[in-house]
Amino acid sequence: MSTDPHLPLSILKRWRSSSPRLATLVMLGAVVLAAAIASAWFAGQGTISTLFQRLDQLEETPPMWIEAPMMVGHYLLFWTVALMLGVIAIIQISPRPRLWSRTLVVGILLILAVRYLLWRSLSTLNLSTPLNGVFSLGLFVMELLLLSGGLIQLALLLRTHDRRPEADRLALDVINQTYAPTVDIFIPTYNEPAFILRRTVIGCQALDYAAKQIFLLDDTRRPEVQALAAELGCHYCTRPDNRHAKAGNLNYALSHPAAGMAATSGELLVIFDADFVPTKNFLTRTVGFFQDPQVALLQTPQTFYNPDPIARNLGLENTLTPDEEVFYRQIQPIRDGVGGVICAGTSFVVRRSALIETGCFVTESLSEDYFTGIRLAAKGYRVLYLNEKLSAGLAAENIAVQALQRTRWAQGTLQAFFIKSNPLTISGLNPLQRLAHFEGLLHWFSSPARVGLLLMPLAYAFLHVIPIRATGAEALYFFIPFYLVQISTFSWLNSRSRSAILSDVYSLVLAFPLAITVFKVMLNPFGKGFKVTPKGGVSDRFSFNWQLAFPLMAVFVLTAISLWMNLGTYLLMGTWHPSMPLAAAEQLKGLGLGWIWSAYNLLMLSIALLVLVDVPRTSPYEWYDLRRTVRLQVGEQIFWGATTAISETGLEVALTQPYLLEPREIGVPVQVELMEEALVLPAQIARADLKDGVSTVRILFETLNLPEQRRLIELLYCRPGQWKNRCSPGEFASLGLLLKILLRPRFLFDRQEQIRAIR
Repeated sequence: MSTDPHLPLSILKRWRSSSPRLATLVMLGAVVLAAAIASAWFAGQGTISTLFQRLDQLEETPPMWIEAPMMVGHYLLFWTVALMLGVIAIIQISPRPRLWSRTLVVGILLILAVRYLLWRSLSTLNLSTPLNGVFSLGLFVMELLLLSGGLIQLALLLRTHDRRPEADRLALDVINQTYAPTVDIFIPTYNEPAFILRRTVIGCQALDYAAKQIFLLDDTRRPEVQALAAELGCHYCTRPDNRHAKAGNLNYALSHPAAGMAATSGELLVIFDADFVPTKNFLTRTVGFFQDPQVALLQTPQTFYNPDPIARNLGLENTLTPDEEVFYRQIQPIRDGVGGVICAGTSFVVRRSALIETGCFVTESLSEDYFTGIRLAAKGYRVLYLNEKLSAGLAAENIAVQALQRTRWAQGTLQAFFIKSNPLTISGLNPLQRLAHFEGLLHWFSSPARVGLLLMPLAYAFLHVIPIRATGAEALYFFIPFYLVQISTFSWLNSRSRSAILSDVYSLVLAFPLAITVFKVMLNPFGKGFKVTPKGGVSDRFSFNWQLAFPLMAVFVLTAISLWMNLGTYLLMGTWHPSMPLAAAEQLKGLGLGWIWSAYNLLMLSIALLVLVDVPRTSPYEWYDLRRTVRLQVGEQIFWGATTAISETGLEVALTQPYLLEPREIGVPVQVELMEEALVLPAQIARADLKDGVSTVRILFETLNLPEQRRLIELLYCRPGQWKNRCSPGEFASLGLLLKILLRPRFLFDRQEQIRAIR
């Protein structure tokens, strides 16, 4: 892992010598004010104590319209059952969200959410003592943090946009060459291995578009990268320093010559990270949008050709969708509807003239891509999103790398509060655009709230705190309908990209490092340098990330103890009866909620700890489930079969006739012909197995020449439409998967089979 001092010294010095910024002062002021009020309350200060006593009386006698109807319990469930049946009927009639169905579901959710928040704020806060009050108000604030972002998303969902039909129409002008602007493709690289760069450059060269040039922007001045560019026939560009990181690299290439060539001059620029390979139709699907002179940038989704570490460590590579799927399948279309699309740093097209007019790529933040898009939109240009997977890259290869990546994203995004390109204050954006960006900034504050919710059940056991004061009837009437409808529609609204319970696992794994990052950035936004995400790593053993695990393990132990204490006390106190004193009744209800909450947290923490066991990755090359008819020639013998897996290093073939491999035949030369591709490759046999009467042969390629490499990479990465959207399992299926994983953790069971599969 390499560290690069990308942030300019002038910015760091300016920050260190200046007084704290407004955002920092606001956060510190809020904390100091809350601490002062709490201290006065605990000290019994007259005015503060009287104020909270009065508020507590209001909570005990809420307005009649906020109380649950005086009905027999099962009648209260009628409201929940009716809503659930109505929502399920809508989802069944409209399996994919459409304008009418989305509007109905979003309307129901917004009404239930507002109703729930009114109930929570006017009836459930326990302000009877300072200790109860601090935890009760703290829990309510954390809920508000989590719910506010969701409510903004729901409101914006009514304006979601799908540009794929528009792309179908505009692509005809590109294919017919009635619109064919010149395109420069930039591939910025810092320390990525040459084999990763090779596939990216070859993929860009395979694009079905004539008027293009490809530039490899090497920020480490490596001779092997320059040699690779010469071998593949693309332009090589480097610079004397690494100022401003990736943004500086891109800006330098905009105005400087590359390896003796003239400076880049394409009307459009396409940016691909060093590990992202486009499909052949990337430009034909995107360039047509720029016939509108107001379009400055078009972003496409990021998808990945390897599983993310959470899916891989849980053994759910073929079940879970990548971590970014919710963002690209739900959030970006929402943002496109209001003009608040986020530029994601790779797989996008930008108009050169608009970029230069707005000052090129933003250099004042780690997230140069995000703020470049904001600056373009603020100048009145259109920033669009095409929800079509036209490229694929490498997901984080282990959980430590994922943590590094996510904390860098958090730091870069939250620097918005401290720079001129702040979407909340920059001139030129309309209210809906600002609202969309505000939701994005608010998202990172959900991590401290998530940590708080994880710790809250401990207060039940160790401090005997009751932060929520509610009857069972009220929970049935206000909470259960909102919760169940929200859970039922969560996956449907995000296009089946993630279930709510799996989303909770993903958020919990990195909740502590992200929460720490949020506070660090708000106090010192430019205090931590930039670290490049490592790519192409391998490992030959299971490893446990103790650094990430330590806070989760500590909370796990405390939660297990609190569960034992809460459950034991709950059973000792027995059930509620009318003669029970009010304080005892409230404690009993609180303990009931406490042990259920603790049990759920224990389940989530157990899964999160299993995620932190990285499984071996013995090869940097991925194997793909790809079917092709194969003709094998071994000496004078001819065998026929079909591939079961293909990679850049070899393939596996299920033969149509038995083939018994003698030990002396390991390494025997074989000629492989992929019939549909008319591609012949030299190889040698590595292994042959006979299972259920079917002979399977693993074959490793010998050294391939450049034309053969091009054909193979195009087959594996560049086929139009090859990157499909997969559906995540539903809520019950997700819960079943998690319970199964707890009973059969990957690092304990099927160890040898997993290692063999990876190899």
